[in-house]
Amino acid sequence: MRNLKPILTLTAVVLTLVSLTFGSVFLVYVNQAASNNKAEVMINVEPGMSLTQVANLLTTKKIIANSTTFRIYTYLKGKQRDIQAGEYLLSPSLKPEVILNKLTSGETVAHTITIPEGFRILEIADLFAAAGLANRNRFIEATQDPELLKRLKIPTADLEGYLFPDTYQFRRQSGEKEIVRTMLSNFEKRLFKSKYIEQAKSLDMTFHEVITLASLIEKETGLPKERPLISSVFHNRLKRKMLLQTDPTVIYALTGFDGNIRKKDLSIDSPYNTYVYKGLPPGPIASPGESSVIAALNPAISKALFFVSRQDGSHQFSTNLTDHNKAVVKYQLQPAKG
Repeated sequence: MRNLKPILTLTAVVLTLVSLTFGSVFLVYVNQAASNNKAEVMINVEPGMSLTQVANLLTTKKIIANSTTFRIYTYLKGKQRDIQAGEYLLSPSLKPEVILNKLTSGETVAHTITIPEGFRILEIADLFAAAGLANRNRFIEATQDPELLKRLKIPTADLEGYLFPDTYQFRRQSGEKEIVRTMLSNFEKRLFKSKYIEQAKSLDMTFHEVITLASLIEKETGLPKERPLISSVFHNRLKRKMLLQTDPTVIYALTGFDGNIRKKDLSIDSPYNTYVYKGLPPGPIASPGESSVIAALNPAISKALFFVSRQDGSHQFSTNLTDHNKAVVKYQLQPAKG
């Protein structure tokens, strides 16, 4: 019988050499970037993409030099199922090891979006849809989540007024529910404070009523110094059981508002129409900023019952109807000068 020991030894030596060579090649690969180009490229890994598709995408975008080698390296690392969907900023100057780590850790791009004070749910949904961060209808549906409404004991059908206006960063794959929950959590952090809740009680108001009043103040003026006075007018009228008669509530109740309020609009039958129904509307008509909430809780001490726009962003306040009518003639009916 032939002695197999030399053959086995030779085989072992060959396999060792091959293994060392293979390992050396991949050691070089892991530390070898495709080029010195540091320009970042947006790479969008779609949900459900295979490793082969991802590797081919990276090759097409010239982020890596060879898709096959990248796939083999990914398999050797045991990360072939760990690549996460999303948008990534990658450059050819990155080593394959770094690229794979980014793809498997979900180090995706965060997009900045600013929600202005005074925006309503429909407008917020439009902003997110325009930014490509949410589907408009699914966003609106997410604001009607019974679990979230129950969380703050909100008596209305959606989170109108409770999506805090702020600057946010969301990833493309965040999803509508996560976005809405984040904005509501921010509201809780910024506004649902014990001191505000106690102030509301001292005014014999619920917190929901305060947010509703704050939304009216937010829509009536953009001047911080006027907010306590606007608040004073609303508080004074509520105490006298007068109609609030604030145009923004009519606009909110209208569908397809074209920018002009007509006389017939003031008589539409809606609980949000404060020209028809006394007291506050059922809920907020927009998302108020914190300064409007503070104004709602701290109205200026005044006897004002009326205000009218001066057409320059400010308002003229009056304590009686006679003076108010004069102000209307002066600021609304007189032709503009200059």
